[in-house]
This record gives sequence, structure tokens and C-alpha cells, in this order.
Amino acid sequence: MVEIEIQQGDLLKVAADAIVNPANSGGTMGGGVAGVIRAVVGACVEAEAMKQAPIPVGAAIVTPVGKGKTLLAPTAIIHAPTMRRPAEAIPVENVNLATAAALALADRMGYAVLAFPGMGTGVGRVTPEAAAHAMLAEITRFQARALRKIVLIDINPHVVAAWRKAACQM
Repeated sequence: MVEIEIQQGDLLKVAADAIVNPANSGGTMGGGVAGVIRAVVGACVEAEAMKQAPIPVGAAIVTPVGKGKTLLAPTAIIHAPTMRRPAEAIPVENVNLATAAALALADRMGYAVLAFPGMGTGVGRVTPEAAAHAMLAEITRFQARALRKIVLIDINPHVVAAWRKAACQM
């Protein structure tokens, strides 16, 4: 069973092998979590993601973190699209698909600790409650081989509260 840790904080400062970017299929990193990641680690990560595009919703790719000095431990970014085009509203099913894809890729890569922000809760406009249920359903359903810990971390207190509430209901 994978341990789940829920915390309010900065995804870019979490101790994890990899962090998840709720991406778009084109790999562009202009807004939301993706924009913040790009601002910290540099445009090279966006260029690398775009080389691997298009990335369908329900698939995921991995890129190295780059040269950002703000990150503590992650060596990789898993880009798991929740949307096809930047900033489009998405159905909650896309959160399920992106979460499952990120988990599967992280496990295949042999990562032990993976950190997720709220998937689809920003520019995707999924409610924190719906996203929390979708994410936790996928995490608890996942049969990990390498993954030992999932860190759910977001700066938005509403997302964190929704994860905590959903975790109590699982």
C-alpha cells in the first residue's frame, strides 16, 4: 500500500523523486502550475516537453528538472495532461486519466516518492472536491511496485481541505 501524505505548501520545494505537472497536450507551460514550474526551472523544461508532444490526455511523459535551484529533491517532472489545449475547462474524468497516467509512469521509472498538486483545480476549473475524489480514487486503486509514497501538496487551502475530507471518506 502506498503511503499518502497531504500538506499545504510549495510543490517545487517538496522532497520527492518527481513532481507532476498537470499539463496540456502540446507541452506548453504558460499558466497555472506549469507556468510556475517553467518560471523556476527555466524554459528548457518546456522545450523538452514540447519535443514529446502531442501528449494525449491519459498519457504522461517525463523530463528532467533542469537547472532550477529552488527545487530540493525532485530530479524529474512528469507531465500528465489534464487538457488538450491550454486553459480549457475540463471534465473531472480528465483528472482520473492524468492521475493514473502519472502514477503508472512514475512506477515504471522506479520512483519511490511522487508529488502531485491539485490536478485540474486551477485553469481546468474542476472543483477541489471533485478533483480530490478523482485523484484519491486513482491513487488508492493503483497497484504500485516501486512507488512507496504520494505527496499531495498545494498552496490552495481549499484543495488541501478537499483532499483531507476525501481521504477520510476512502
